[in-house]
Amino acid sequence: MTPEPMTPASDLAPLIAQLAKREDQHKYDHGHAVILSGGPGEGGAARLAARGALRIGAGLVTLACPLPALAENAARMDTVLLRPLHDSRALARMLEDRRYNALCLGPGMGFERARDMVPVALGSGRGVVVDADALSAHAADPEALFAHCGPHAVLTPHGGEFRRLFPDLAERVAGNPEAVLRQAAARAGAVVLLKGARTVIAAPDGALAVSDATGPRAAPWLATAGSGDVLSGIITGLLARGFTAFDAARLGSFLHVEAARAFGPGLIASDLHESLPQVLRNLAANGG
Repeated sequence: MTPEPMTPASDLAPLIAQLAKREDQHKYDHGHAVILSGGPGEGGAARLAARGALRIGAGLVTLACPLPALAENAARMDTVLLRPLHDSRALARMLEDRRYNALCLGPGMGFERARDMVPVALGSGRGVVVDADALSAHAADPEALFAHCGPHAVLTPHGGEFRRLFPDLAERVAGNPEAVLRQAAARAGAVVLLKGARTVIAAPDGALAVSDATGPRAAPWLATAGSGDVLSGIITGLLARGFTAFDAARLGSFLHVEAARAFGPGLIASDLHESLPQVLRNLAANGG
């Protein structure tokens, strides 16, 4: 299949148009995203993801964490719901409620907790973003992760995580990233988004998109701790709103870059979701 263009706003206009909310809709019409977090002192990355999901328009966002971390997260967030969640059995019970329709696993989650919960999350049929600890937790046995994946899942590795999951492909990614990412997506059975200045996104059916943050769209300020967590949250929020995994990944990557460019030098990760409203207003004013 021919790659999508370099994802300027004009090429994403049909997806951007879907971000608008109608006056006859309520919060449950826009989905309920769940961000799975780690223990005390480990919730910062998940909180960044949760705010990203909320800012992109998910109707509700719940951060689910171990009980000892509940007070810490409650002290740091007002608009995100909180829920104590001990293990995969508790997650399975939670997901009996079909209103929880998208999940993010990885940011600050911890390896053991990630290995426990990833199979349940991916097996639920919901849209799932697998990032950070949830990727690295499977470095010794990537096939154990891939066995649970499907086209509803988005894996969001940076270069090091990609190398741990696809060691044989990583050697060739610099020479032909598009072809390598298609192989990775086919192997994983999921959408794979390789983060970088030139982010490449591939789906298991061969669809490909590139989000280019170089040249006129350069956003070097994204090289800061936590920016990838915000991206994972944005993609999760889009999944909650009903976008396919591939569309959520390519639109989320585009909006992530636009938010960084709107803020400019001095950016820290928490500025990204604060910049999103202006980005969305500008896109709406310009007709996408």
